[in-house]
Amino acid sequence: MAASGGTGYRNGATSRNSLKPDKPFSPNSHPKSSLKSKSLPNSALRRSSPASLGAAKDDGGVPGRVRVAVRLRPRNSEELIADADFADCVELQPELKRLKLRKNNWDSDTYEFDEVLTEFASQKRVYEVVAKPVVESVLDGYNGTIMAYGQTGTGKTYTLGRLGEEDTADRGIMVRAMEDILDEVSLETDSVSVSYLQLYMESIQDLLDPANDNISIVEDPKTGDVSLPGASLVEIRHQESFLELLRLGEAHRFAANTKLNTESSRSHAILMVHVKRSLKGRDSTLSSDIGGNSHLVKTLKPPIVRKGKLVVVDLAGSERIDKSGSEGHTLEEAKSINLSLSALGKCINALAENSAHVPVRDSKLTRLLRDSFGGTARTSLVITIGPSPRHRGETTSTIMFGQRAMKVENMLKIKEEFDYKSLSRRLDIQLDKLIAEHERQQKAFEKEIERITKEAQDRISEAEKIHSNALEKERLNYQKDYMESIKKLEDQLMVKQKKLGGEKVINEAVAASASSIIANGEGSAASALKEVAELKRLVNKEALLRKAAEEEVSYLRSQVSQLKRSETSCNSEILKLRKTLEDEQNQKKKLEGDIAILQSQLLQLSFEADETSRRLDIGEPGKVLSSLDSLVQQVKHSQAQEPANGEKASVAKLFEQVGLQKILSLLEAEDYDVRIHAVKVVANLAAEETNQQKIVEAGGLSSLLMLLRSTEDETIHRVAAGAIANLAMNETNQELIMSQGGISLLAVTAVNAEDPQTLRMVAGAIANLCGNDKLQTKLRGEGGIKALLGMVRCRHPDVLAQVARGIANFAKCESRASTQGTKAGKSFLIEDGALPWIVQNAKNEASTIKRHIELALCHLAQHEVNAKDMISGGALWELVRISRDCSREDIRTLAHRTLLSSPAFQAEMRRLRIDY
Repeated sequence: MAASGGTGYRNGATSRNSLKPDKPFSPNSHPKSSLKSKSLPNSALRRSSPASLGAAKDDGGVPGRVRVAVRLRPRNSEELIADADFADCVELQPELKRLKLRKNNWDSDTYEFDEVLTEFASQKRVYEVVAKPVVESVLDGYNGTIMAYGQTGTGKTYTLGRLGEEDTADRGIMVRAMEDILDEVSLETDSVSVSYLQLYMESIQDLLDPANDNISIVEDPKTGDVSLPGASLVEIRHQESFLELLRLGEAHRFAANTKLNTESSRSHAILMVHVKRSLKGRDSTLSSDIGGNSHLVKTLKPPIVRKGKLVVVDLAGSERIDKSGSEGHTLEEAKSINLSLSALGKCINALAENSAHVPVRDSKLTRLLRDSFGGTARTSLVITIGPSPRHRGETTSTIMFGQRAMKVENMLKIKEEFDYKSLSRRLDIQLDKLIAEHERQQKAFEKEIERITKEAQDRISEAEKIHSNALEKERLNYQKDYMESIKKLEDQLMVKQKKLGGEKVINEAVAASASSIIANGEGSAASALKEVAELKRLVNKEALLRKAAEEEVSYLRSQVSQLKRSETSCNSEILKLRKTLEDEQNQKKKLEGDIAILQSQLLQLSFEADETSRRLDIGEPGKVLSSLDSLVQQVKHSQAQEPANGEKASVAKLFEQVGLQKILSLLEAEDYDVRIHAVKVVANLAAEETNQQKIVEAGGLSSLLMLLRSTEDETIHRVAAGAIANLAMNETNQELIMSQGGISLLAVTAVNAEDPQTLRMVAGAIANLCGNDKLQTKLRGEGGIKALLGMVRCRHPDVLAQVARGIANFAKCESRASTQGTKAGKSFLIEDGALPWIVQNAKNEASTIKRHIELALCHLAQHEVNAKDMISGGALWELVRISRDCSREDIRTLAHRTLLSSPAFQAEMRRLRIDY
């Protein structure tokens, strides 16, 4: 933890107040030459080539030189007393952006920088001229680096990491940069995440998770980008949470009390801020017109996302042992700090001098900063110096470092990519909306049909009822009139008969007068004529009533016909609506098919990329090209064919299948080609750490082990073993592999395999299992070590490299267990006869084999119980050679320390008269 020390900067306010702001420098201004009182050689004025720290430069970038500012801290309390009679060793000319370094009272050297910050410069001024241009570039999608370099106690941590809890004006670059970033981003569409690390004794440790103390560096073989997948990544939503993370990280950072600083940082602190921003207005909007869905997929464009990464590096201070007074463990820390800073200086020198080789792999620090110097990042460097003439040598070294860094030119490159995940989410949302709208319209349509049908039925029922009532009423009227007419006629007939009967009776009595009888007969005839006329009138009236009734019936029948025609029209409208519904369903299916095609093409491209990467790794560029051509032709051919091609088309499109469970089910297919394609897809998925847990949970590990057990095909064995090797990189998966008999299956596969690539995959899987402390005894008991040693019969360098790695991992775990007291006795490796092969290959020409063998020898030699066997087996001579000639300093140091700590080795070297 970097805390308050003897300077005026570390966790305390400066000794003087800021007087005036300095003029900021432009991030795109022209580089300035270094001016000294003595002329510089021509080689010192050469510009750096655009080659990064070991990486090739992309031609599509924008040139941008490393910007360097120098900051002078004020005298601290000790210097005010000790150097009271001496002038400062430096003289600043901020208006000319120059610095004079006094060599003595009459001679000085002059240097120019991009910015010269006096001891009165405020923290805000420092941020604006050093860091703000870099932060703005990160928000625009570029990578950016801000780094502080200088002697211990000159104010690097104050400049970068000051929290400003007591006085907000003291806030450092880290706090101010995050404030600007959060002000610019939109938390709804953008994201900001942070990792906070320290490089301590060549070990990368997570300051936010102290248990994560050995993070590995991963480099993309194509782009050369460096990443730390094992580091904690915390999303930031507001400034308070960021300050809490900084406090947590500072609490875990290593610090020590030295003569130069009471709390001197003993590690390099690295803050990584990942900014992901979505570009507004660049992506096409989704059409909401249901009728235009057929052209939806053709016009879709995925949104563009810009990813910028800001790296803030607080380097530990360089120091001279005689001045800092470091001793013991603090001395070892100082050596490690100076070695990493020396490696960084060598890389800067190589870039400044256009050297063909840049020693980027000499230190983890230079590997982490390969993009910052000569890479694609915009870089600002602030060098901090002190005024004391007692430290003139350190001040000169710091100034010369800054001068060389100014000659390094980066090629800035914007980080843009298509956000296919966002597009997929938007398509899913749009599809859900379309489905919901379709269901809503379908329900409304069904309700409308039901309403129309019910209304038509009601109208028909009402018309039928009216017609029935009218007919019944008319029938009753006709019947009534008819009965009345009949009754009336019967009454008239009876009256007539009575009259006729009476006349016949009295006819004999009144026969006296003939004229009277004739008159009576004529009167009866006239009355009958009248009755007939009345009957005719009634008959005519009845005929008219019947005619009116028939007209009414005709009218009612026409209404019924009209209602039937209305019903027919409703039925045709229902048919049209059903046809429209079917068309919408077809359009929905077509849209889903277009989306499936997009997803299939993405899966195809992903598979081809993984296959190309794998084959390039094993050196088969010709096969890669032919395979890519074959896959492209296969995809084009399968798209041109009809879906009725059957099983062959489904096999050819295996890579386009979506869904892990379905892919795993194909591992048990009877068709050989299907199984081959399925196991290759699973192997490629297992290469991604994010997929490994899903594969295991879905039963993928059990299926892969089943393939090793049930099939004799070596191609399937090779690919399945590669997938198991990828899964075995996780500690939880290692225990699952062991519990399911995986080591026995791998051992049997190793015995039966002849192909070097199959043996390489099997050896890699066993080598990963060898690195688990909990599985040592079980691994050996199930034949893992013997299987590993048996594979040396292949003599292929790739196989031997994996065997050597497994032996080194096993020896390291044994060494750790012996140190912790959980294991006693001789090494299992020596008992199983591995020592002769280890000694024999200690001088192997292949660097990967040689490095692992040297590590294995050093770990075996750390325990006295193995010393006798190692001496008799000739390992002592190899340890002596490693301690003297090994190219890697950490292995050389380990061998040297091991030889000095072993009484048996010391006695044997004295007997053999080895001068050590």
